[in-house]
Amino acid sequence: MRRRCVAMLLSLAMALGLYGFGAAETAPGRLVILYTNDMHGRAVASAADGVLGYAAIAQYKKDLEAAGDSVLLLDAGDASQGTSLVNLGYGRNAVAFMNAAGYDAMAPGNHEFDWGVDNLRQLAGMAGFPILAANVTNRIGGEPVFQASRLFEMPNGMKVGVFGLTTPETLTKAHPDKVRGIDIPQGDALYAVAQAQADALKAAGADVVILLGHLGTDTESAPNRSTDLLEKVTGIDLFIDAHSHTAMDKGQTVGDTLLVSASEYGKNLGVVTYEGGKFTAALFSGLKEGVTVEYDGALYSAVLTARLDRDVDELVSSADRAVREELSRVFARTDVPLNGERDPGNRTEETNLGDFAADAILWAARQALGDRVDAALTNGGGIRAGIAIGEISMNDMKTVFPFGNQVAVLDVTGAELLEALEAATSSTPKAIGAFPQVSGMIFSVNTAVPFEAADKYPDSTCFRPARPGSRVTVESVGGKPFDPEAVYTIATNDFTAAGGDTYYAFRYPNATSGYPTGVALEDALVNYTTAVLCGVVGEQYAHPQGRITVIK
Repeated sequence: MRRRCVAMLLSLAMALGLYGFGAAETAPGRLVILYTNDMHGRAVASAADGVLGYAAIAQYKKDLEAAGDSVLLLDAGDASQGTSLVNLGYGRNAVAFMNAAGYDAMAPGNHEFDWGVDNLRQLAGMAGFPILAANVTNRIGGEPVFQASRLFEMPNGMKVGVFGLTTPETLTKAHPDKVRGIDIPQGDALYAVAQAQADALKAAGADVVILLGHLGTDTESAPNRSTDLLEKVTGIDLFIDAHSHTAMDKGQTVGDTLLVSASEYGKNLGVVTYEGGKFTAALFSGLKEGVTVEYDGALYSAVLTARLDRDVDELVSSADRAVREELSRVFARTDVPLNGERDPGNRTEETNLGDFAADAILWAARQALGDRVDAALTNGGGIRAGIAIGEISMNDMKTVFPFGNQVAVLDVTGAELLEALEAATSSTPKAIGAFPQVSGMIFSVNTAVPFEAADKYPDSTCFRPARPGSRVTVESVGGKPFDPEAVYTIATNDFTAAGGDTYYAFRYPNATSGYPTGVALEDALVNYTTAVLCGVVGEQYAHPQGRITVIK
């Protein structure tokens, strides 16, 4: 009897389209949109890490098509950066994997620009699918840099229009020097671009209009969030979102648009079906059995067998083996877990990994320039993973610091440093990528005091603080009481030194006094661990060391 009930539930789940990663009985002629976002190089199927991988995604697409569905496989950005597997080739492996998996289109995330605009153009030339970005234009002339949209004619006769948008935060969340020469409109101008694209696709005969938007829902991203845009723009049927790593299990309706997002790192595959004029959204996580999914308020058990496409699996796995072999050298160990979380974590508060990283940056800068370097600062958003207890390899370091940044040193006044700290904690206690992890300085943030914004920084989505020091109080720098009139020598990474993210206050000082040491961030940590810690990260980093106080 029990087996009969299970079989009946599975049959019902399959009939409803909830059976994944195996042969599925689906209604012929149905439109199915599969999507991923914020993969960040997690390409290899892994049950231990809960990562689906491109081979499972490719097989699921094939299974649906074999069952008679019309399928589009889309990505909303941040696929080509995040692990050594994709970073070492500046995103080329990611594109090769997506080609093999059968992707139909993607929008570029801000991290697609980490290797520069020209590199992204090269990736677009390699891709067997369009990279869509209607809002990225050349600063001189205003011509589009990438294709804006694509109208797909599906096997079931439907026409599906897809256009892409990337976040205006790219101008500061990618290295400012890497995005010179392009414009990305924001606010009302962004909404106007989206409206024009939706109208054009409808006029071209699209039955369904899909926006691939790497915009996100984080507070710090206002007014350029997906939700902000959907309050102003009509005619978009489905918005596939990214950037904030948000999981929307069944999506949310904003106006007449279904907004969806599949979390991060390939933990889920987003599935949206369109049948009878109705969208139904779900997230499938795989590589485990006994998954329970919710459909219209009822629960059904579905066994996700996670069958892998053999060719895609071999392509991804062989590339992964080669990279791991190249970076497998173990140089140290850690006796404590180092916190690489985002929120709560490196974007909201002081962490032990933030302390460790900032200490290594300060040590490396002093090795280059001597003890005149007073303190160090690195943005929490630049810390991309944690390190578990055990051996530490070069692959671990390049996963924690994947951007290829180097240690930079610049001279700033106390007032400029205070402005930078105030701007970098503008949304605290809510997460912000700019949140400073520090060494050689002590400060507090009083979040009971609201952040007051003045004018927007040039070529930025970030605002200058109207009253630096209203929320942030700096106790000391370099072991001495803080003085807004003093000149401090600060070590940081070349991204923040160049004015990246909220750190525009560093831009001019860096241009006039900045010194690039040539030491990569991951090498600074390796050398610091080896020379200072004798190869062991121990109890001194078991907990944050009290450098930052967030008052709530």
